Amino acid sequence: MFRSRSKDEQAATAKVTADQPQQPRDPQAPKGRPTPKRNDAQSQRRSRAHTPANRKDAAKAQREARRADMARQREALANGDERYLPARDKGPVRRFARDYVDSRWCVAEFFLPMAVVILVLTMIRVPSIQSIALLLWLVLIVLIVLDSVLIWFRLSKRLQERFPNENLKGVKAYAVMRTLQMRRLRLPKPQVKRGQRP
Repeated sequence: MFRSRSKDEQAATAKVTADQPQQPRDPQAPKGRPTPKRNDAQSQRRSRAHTPANRKDAAKAQREARRADMARQREALANGDERYLPARDKGPVRRFARDYVDSRWCVAEFFLPMAVVILVLTMIRVPSIQSIALLLWLVLIVLIVLDSVLIWFRLSKRLQERFPNENLKGVKAYAVMRTLQMRRLRLPKPQVKRGQRP
């Protein structure tokens, strides 16, 4: 490691340096690009990202970056831009599941309005109306369960046909949870119309 180089290595180095021209570069020769003006150079130096000097500035910069990421994510949820969606909504498999749910009528999306109606009916102090409200509640729950099971199996079959080599873990539950939201409140926003099969 610390021994002197052999004569062969010295000769090879001398040969390489002898092959290269030893002429110095002419100071008047062009360097291939124009020299930047002082204003341009200063503005480029200012525009470069500087590391924050203290923890307070670092935390402020981190908050600003997080706020910008969240704004991009909200915009992506509104218009369906795949690049900025949250991790749980990304990918062609999840998009297909969303489109499958959004293209059909689901019983579960009427759960909240029906729950309000049933709640109002239970407040009326007439026994026959209260028993009707209880029956409506039971019918609604049964219909939601049946519709969710139907969506689960049909979507499972379609996913196996369409994406045979993809990881399908959690996609069916993702789709069933989407049915519980009213269509206009779903995020990401629906990209297909009802009846338009994906």
